[in-house]
Amino acid sequence: QVQLVESGGGLVQPGGSLRLSCSASLLTLNYYAVSWFRQPPRKGREAISCISNTDGSTFYGDSVKGRFTISRDTAKSTVYLQMNSLKPEDTAVYYCAASTACSTYADDLDYWGQGTQVTVSS
Repeated sequence: QVQLVESGGGLVQPGGSLRLSCSASLLTLNYYAVSWFRQPPRKGREAISCISNTDGSTFYGDSVKGRFTISRDTAKSTVYLQMNSLKPEDTAVYYCAASTACSTYADDLDYWGQGTQVTVSS
């Protein structure tokens, strides 16, 4: 069974940084577009970033643009989300997902991880 695994979440103070990782079993992420979504408490799931599997294009939601960076390490078949200048409103469960193309619609994505909690608080 294909499984995506996120890691790197935790508690960080406002203004701090975290780097999330997304890897997979029984799946080579290099061949897939990989997206990051997040779900704050009592809110819906929000698409925040994606990296294409074709030309390496990257996309960011307005709420994270300029602060978050998505990247891919093909040797490790791993996708990262570098999060800088974190704010309390970034507190959420962060999910990675794989699909044949980037999409902001969760239903378009084929494989999901279980999520990792990010809490931004002083």
